[in-house]
Amino acid sequence: MPSSSSVTVAGLAAAALVTVGVLAYQAAATAPAGPGGPRASAGPALGASKAPRDRRHPHALPAGSGKGERVVYSVDDDRVWLVGDGNRVRRTFAVTPSTVDPKPGEYAVTSRSNKITGSDGIPIEHVVRFASVDGVVIGFSAAEDGSVAKPAPGVRTGGIRASRADGDVMWDFATIGQPVVVVR
Repeated sequence: MPSSSSVTVAGLAAAALVTVGVLAYQAAATAPAGPGGPRASAGPALGASKAPRDRRHPHALPAGSGKGERVVYSVDDDRVWLVGDGNRVRRTFAVTPSTVDPKPGEYAVTSRSNKITGSDGIPIEHVVRFASVDGVVIGFSAAEDGSVAKPAPGVRTGGIRASRADGDVMWDFATIGQPVVVVR
């Protein structure tokens, strides 16, 4: 017959395992879809509707695009804003979109690569990844040859291309964990 201390230890171990299991389930149930997926934001809710624009200043930062230091990307306007302290736009520039768009929401930079070959076979630099849509990784980059041609129709790519100069600035600004807000 087991001693009362071994029964107590076994009971405590079982209770600890149950507690860890419950906590793991709760964490999994409330976690984002995966790395680079939309995350909860303390800022304004970003819906599927187009963010309001200043008609007199079409390149102005979209209203309702969050707060704090961040990258803002408009999938409808094919434009990026690098926003610094005090909600001041450090730089804005046009981009060539990928064929797969991320959904509006708040993301974070999950990985970076200095130089790689893009999914379209073009050598690219300063890759800043922040999302994944149906297995296609989404990120900003610049082609080493400076090209910003649209990707071939029907090819699923996630590379949002900028000029080399804009890609350099993005690389310096968007480090791991930097918020990326996607608006319409």
